[in-house]
Amino acid sequence: MNTRAVSLYSLFLFLLLHLINSLDTLGPNDTMKDGNVLISRQRKFALGFFSPGYSSLHYVGIWYYGLLEQTLVWAANREIPVNDTSGVLPFYHYGSLVIRENIVSFPIWSTNVSSMTSENSTTAQLLDSGNLVLNHYLTKVVIWQSFHYPTDTFLPYMKLQLDKRTGLNRFVTSWKSEDDPALGSCSFRFEPTGYPLFFLYKDRAPYWQGGPTIERLDGGVHKKAYDFVFSNITTVNNAMEVSIMCGVGNASVIVRIVVHESRSVKHFTWHDEEQQWSEFAYYPKEQCDYYSKCGPNKNCGANNADQLDCTCLPGFEPKSPGNWYLRDGSGRCKRRQGASLCRSGEGFVKVKQLKWPDTSTAHVDMSLSMKECEQACLRDCNCTAYSSANKSMREHGCLKCSV
Repeated sequence: MNTRAVSLYSLFLFLLLHLINSLDTLGPNDTMKDGNVLISRQRKFALGFFSPGYSSLHYVGIWYYGLLEQTLVWAANREIPVNDTSGVLPFYHYGSLVIRENIVSFPIWSTNVSSMTSENSTTAQLLDSGNLVLNHYLTKVVIWQSFHYPTDTFLPYMKLQLDKRTGLNRFVTSWKSEDDPALGSCSFRFEPTGYPLFFLYKDRAPYWQGGPTIERLDGGVHKKAYDFVFSNITTVNNAMEVSIMCGVGNASVIVRIVVHESRSVKHFTWHDEEQQWSEFAYYPKEQCDYYSKCGPNKNCGANNADQLDCTCLPGFEPKSPGNWYLRDGSGRCKRRQGASLCRSGEGFVKVKQLKWPDTSTAHVDMSLSMKECEQACLRDCNCTAYSSANKSMREHGCLKCSV
């Protein structure tokens, strides 16, 4: 083979690889090998095999395309990696996308769906939202999507969802480490009982409590700054599901929310000028943000240096006053004598700047005003406190907390 022939062959090979890397769709007879990538139509996201951090193991994932820092947003086989570069991503019988360690091995991961029609009737497409979807070739019906199986990253137009009928809970879970995308110990999800709240869990125990579903997913971020990033926030809370989905206020803004193994939820935006990610917000922020920091019947947050971080709520007093005198506020708070009487002319004390309590036994009636809410709580001897169920509605929406 002469030099000219080698040059023509190299040019043909380059053009072929460029063509493969520019496609956003896998067809029924296509097989993606380690080294090939899908790129979304507007070149915002890429899908292919990757090795995280210092690991030599290989996974199929989705990352932002064109950024200096490869930033993963989804991983398919996060629990079962491929040991080397022989991995392939082909279609299986009747429409499932699978990962194999080599072209003849058994699948180690699968979308586990069927087009229910015939073979060669499914295509896989990477969208500019970062969502990988499996479409029926003729009807274009989506039969599977990666947004339904998030890993550690919540993206715009992805839905966090709790199906009340089936109990299915779609949530994000941290990577085990920077080098290992396997399931970590932290997850960000809806609490399935009571009035829906966001919780950050650590080893299946509540670690941080967010706001109610119907409010913004902002963790206390300044509203104007938050609305610049997110808009078109859609919340659903009915008999079938609880869900939230956020859009972006500016299409040029790249934003993501990540659950970290360090027991935190962080918001990031990408800055083109600096070519780096900027942490926009995070939580928990302070000691009083942690779930059950002070325990039952207490308020976290001293108003001055002479007070303890944890103080008893109005109507309660330290069970061991001596310990509190020694500035040990870890003891329990007991109800003051006579404060537990019901329907004896009692009333309420307004306590400001408190996060909602655990609402697993709460009752919500969005039709009631605050005055009606107060009267309903007074008539119910199990009701210990009440609050607005929706700050944006101000005087309407009643949440009653029971013992």
